[in-house]
Amino acid sequence: MSALTLRRNIDFGNGGAFPEIHMPQYPLGMGRDKISKPGTKILPVTVDANGDIAYDVLVKQFENSKKIVYSQHKDLVPKILKDEEIDKDEKEEEELQEVTRAETKAAIEKTMNVLLSGAQPNNVPKQSSDLKYFKFMPSEKSGAFNSGAKERMIKMVEKPVDPLEPPKFKHKRVPRPSGSPPVPVMHSPPRPVSAKDQKEWTKIPPCTSNWKNPKGYTIPLDKRLVADGRGLHDVLINDNFAKLAESLYVAEEKARVEIEAINQVKLELNKKEKEKKERELRELARKARSERAGMDADVPKETVEERQGRLEQTKIREEKHGERKTKRRLEAKDGAMGKKSKTTRDRDRDISEKVALDMPNVGGAGGGGGEVMYDHRLFNQEKGMDSGFATDDQHNVYDKGLIMSQPTISTLYRPTKDVDSKMYGGADEQLDKISKTDGFKPDRGFGGTDERAAGQRDGPVEFERDVAEEADLFGLDRLITKMKKAENATD
Repeated sequence: MSALTLRRNIDFGNGGAFPEIHMPQYPLGMGRDKISKPGTKILPVTVDANGDIAYDVLVKQFENSKKIVYSQHKDLVPKILKDEEIDKDEKEEEELQEVTRAETKAAIEKTMNVLLSGAQPNNVPKQSSDLKYFKFMPSEKSGAFNSGAKERMIKMVEKPVDPLEPPKFKHKRVPRPSGSPPVPVMHSPPRPVSAKDQKEWTKIPPCTSNWKNPKGYTIPLDKRLVADGRGLHDVLINDNFAKLAESLYVAEEKARVEIEAINQVKLELNKKEKEKKERELRELARKARSERAGMDADVPKETVEERQGRLEQTKIREEKHGERKTKRRLEAKDGAMGKKSKTTRDRDRDISEKVALDMPNVGGAGGGGGEVMYDHRLFNQEKGMDSGFATDDQHNVYDKGLIMSQPTISTLYRPTKDVDSKMYGGADEQLDKISKTDGFKPDRGFGGTDERAAGQRDGPVEFERDVAEEADLFGLDRLITKMKKAENATD
């Protein structure tokens, strides 16, 4: 009985199922689903326009039924269209695009109208105005039921909708279904590998990435260059690169020459301008000296005697300069040998030695006090370099005399009288004789000054400052005024 299978209705003999056979039985088709009917998975044989069997029906089932499936050989061959067919296809494509555009526009407008109408508060959903009346008669007609009413009229209306009620449904994003499968790639059948192909495989460089190295291998540079493929083609350099480099070099040389010439011209102009300014300043200084000395602007030419005298003075001055230079050289030589020079010896002398050698006075008044004399101007002074010496436009560096104490002045400019006249040959008498003669008086005084009263001078020669002359020492203000007047005259 196990070999017996009951599948057709004729097997049951217009009867029911056989309980002795343990298998699903569907007599007269009872209990069988439509999907589970035999033969539903068997496809009918279909043919194409040429009468050939269409085997692509097998791959166009279920989810692929609404997709474009490329299953024929003609789908892999490129299409070569004629001009007429191309024009026809273009027209069909344009018509299809126009229809698609209209349908898309209508769909978008419909969606937008629904959204806009829902967003407006005045668009309240309309209520249905259909009314229905029902006559209700209760089963219990006694007074204890239904308030004693024997019948009732029921009015049936639609329930109103709250316009501000939130929606009761929720939008869900459904995953997008897969699109049409791509065109399959047809591969040639496998062939046996020849020895030549195996040999050629060894020449293929390994794939070397410039970004990833998950294994951490040390890859030589030659392998990277081989994988790059730059050695497989010849590098051609355009001749214009050499021409451009040569042109840039020539242009740079010309620019250097031009810049050097321009700088040279600027230096010459600056030099001439500087010489011109120096010449003007020298002329102004000469005029200022001439005016201060009371002389004319034009300096007279010197005579032969004056020239000889000037040359003799120059010669004497050069001889004195040579002697001083020789003296300094000898002192420097002695200093290198460990000997002290005259300046060093005088500076390192004791006060008693300075007094004994009649050096500058170091004692008090009269030389008998034994106290060291200081310049009292250096004490208790509020002026100084650290407390505002003077303003920038002041040049009065020597605001006071160098030596103000009367004992020092009398000591420096006349000899002492308590010296033995026999030792020095009567110095007092010689001094009185010289001071009373007129041999040392000048024949002509200084121009622009007042003569002082005749008498013996107890101190050094004193000069008075001319404020008007010192304000414009080189006559620059007068030169600027003269130039402005000349410009106004030309205008």
